[in-house]
Amino acid sequence: MNASAPRVMVIGAGPAGLAAAAAAADAGADVVIVDEGERVGGQFWRHHPTLTDQRLQHQRRRFTDLRDRLRDVRVISSASVWRVEAGPPLRAHVLIGPADAADRRAETIEADAVIVATGAHDRVLPVPGWTLPGVTSAGAAQALAKRDGLAPGVRTVVAGAGPFLLPVAQSVALMGGQVAEVVEATSTGRMLRGWGARAWELTAATAKAGELGSYLVSLARHRTPYRFGSAVTRIHGGAAVEAVTVQRIDADWHPIAGTERTVECDSVALGHGFTPRLEAAIQFGCEIGADRFVRVGDDQGTSVAGVYAAGEITGIGGADAALAEGEIAGLAAAGVPETDRRWRAPLAARRRMRAFAARLDVHRIGRGWPTWLEDDTIICRCESVPKARIDEYSSASSRAMRLSTRAGLGACQGRTCGRSVEDVLGTRFDIDRRPVLSSVRIGELAALADTTTTITGGI
Repeated sequence: MNASAPRVMVIGAGPAGLAAAAAAADAGADVVIVDEGERVGGQFWRHHPTLTDQRLQHQRRRFTDLRDRLRDVRVISSASVWRVEAGPPLRAHVLIGPADAADRRAETIEADAVIVATGAHDRVLPVPGWTLPGVTSAGAAQALAKRDGLAPGVRTVVAGAGPFLLPVAQSVALMGGQVAEVVEATSTGRMLRGWGARAWELTAATAKAGELGSYLVSLARHRTPYRFGSAVTRIHGGAAVEAVTVQRIDADWHPIAGTERTVECDSVALGHGFTPRLEAAIQFGCEIGADRFVRVGDDQGTSVAGVYAAGEITGIGGADAALAEGEIAGLAAAGVPETDRRWRAPLAARRRMRAFAARLDVHRIGRGWPTWLEDDTIICRCESVPKARIDEYSSASSRAMRLSTRAGLGACQGRTCGRSVEDVLGTRFDIDRRPVLSSVRIGELAALADTTTTITGGI
């Protein structure tokens, strides 16, 4: 351990976190990574040592390189960060061990700089029948394939909006499942206008072009129908999924009467984009923009001294953007001056990938989607709150609505239902901006003692 080296803590071990840790360590910083997963890699490089099909691991060489550069970095896996504090010094309070374990070990880590790279999670819009067994998020379907080598069912409908539907469909097919249809809410015309405009800006995203090609080949090989301008507006079944209703929708996502089709299936993977995991950034006190992403400067620095942010919490842009942002944040956190040549490549990569990220707005959720709901459709799954109950509080305050219905007060703390509740009511309550990082048992809190440590080099 170099006593004069800056102490850098990275929260999250996905592409952004790994790139940040590697860049900071290469620059001589004393680095520790804290991640809730069993293995580093995040959602993009989720894997199992023996079960993962290597065809699902895009940019595997990049992952291997980053992992190899972490030899002198302390990596704390299966760790829940339940509290953070702005500095100086910056602190993270961590419980180490499986989330359902009864004997997790507490530790408090202090650092000179923290890089928040907590990523994002799927946003899934409620649909009548979405609580049936056999319905998963798109991310969960891909995780089953990457980590466990399984398909979610025999015959799956993949539905929602955005390019993430493509790798999910490929994952299901590679695991031996049949993809009955891919149902994309964005219309063909909107896709062409959005992705086709200034097409030369996308030529630099060569890795994305290669990935897209592999997805299209998979769809063609399995003869998978791809329906644009449509949505799954109902899921049917008794004890489990049996079929879905696919319906055409207009530009604002209102279902078009008379266009209903029934598609038989035993599983549904829903994904309507992503929601950034802002809890750590909010608890640090970082400024959140009107677009609900962490505000950062050119060096990925936030409004809080010593706190940097990288990856999907600064804007949904994919793994390549996250890698570039992570590297920039790592260099900045380690104190590398911006005149250093090591800044050139990641700055150029970030600039290129922002052109790609800007196109994702084509797939934004339309305001009309709540019209496909019914009064008894569950909106808040944790507390089993139906739409009709939420509608009763359309003119109430956010606090009154939450206390009366308990929507957003369950185990997920509004991560799943928060923005859907707002859309149903047509009012922005910021219900998903609660700074609760993770669940902690009362016994664990009671047992906490003086567990403060500083970052040490090596594992």
